[in-house]
Amino acid sequence: MKLEYVNEKTNGTFVVGNDKSILTHAGILRDSTINSIVFNFQEDQLAFIDEVQYTFPKNTVLPLMANQNFRFEHPEQLVAWQFNREFYCIVDHDAEVGCVGFLFYGISNPMFIGLSQQDIDDIQLTGQFCETDMQVRDRMQNEMLRTLLKRVIISVTRLARKQTAGNALLTDEKLDLIRKFNLLLECNFKTEHEVRFYAGELNKSPKTLANVFSLLKFPSPSSLIQKRIMLEAKRYLNYTDRSAKEIAYQLGFISPAHFSRFFKQHAGDTISAFRDK
Repeated sequence: MKLEYVNEKTNGTFVVGNDKSILTHAGILRDSTINSIVFNFQEDQLAFIDEVQYTFPKNTVLPLMANQNFRFEHPEQLVAWQFNREFYCIVDHDAEVGCVGFLFYGISNPMFIGLSQQDIDDIQLTGQFCETDMQVRDRMQNEMLRTLLKRVIISVTRLARKQTAGNALLTDEKLDLIRKFNLLLECNFKTEHEVRFYAGELNKSPKTLANVFSLLKFPSPSSLIQKRIMLEAKRYLNYTDRSAKEIAYQLGFISPAHFSRFFKQHAGDTISAFRDK
């Protein structure tokens, strides 16, 4: 099944279904702005995200970003909601859904979010409304589908927050700080490798920023910066034929030697050994 809506004026695209074509994504190899929310209402199965294998448990939902490479063991058993920036930009509309830097581009990635039977019933009912509105071609269709998508995003964001470790300490103020850091990191990790840059952009000292992350039992800002750089490096090594020198400069290192030391320190392998594997 694949239901698709395309706004001819804006090229906004919204897709709901379980067709293999939408549940296999080429990540950085594809010039795409498609974000995904994937539901598993059936049995446990395997998910492969950036070449790492995970168990995708029954009755869970998995948010996935446009720059991730993913595929699934049994895509026909899943349901995906996908949308591009032109249909609904989560950054521009963050005040509406509050998911940027948490559900998408967040610390916990991938994030498998558990669903109760009531959650499943609610999401499936919204899905039924969505299927109906996919068939209605009028000037209200775009806004109706956007409203249904927003409802799903907000519901999943609320569930994710409840299931986050340290939720009792995760006030709106602290969550907003974490989210802003994550979005800044996503936009700047290729050029800015030091915590002081991100702290300055957030009008905090590096120590204050680190203390907030520590209080919430999240990884430190410095480790998150390193993790994001490593993720991108591995994507280039897995999916492109770029040389180590090209990747080093693409990721903002002053020299290939500096990048090689950084990679071995965090991956436990040399660049050539990792690529050979």
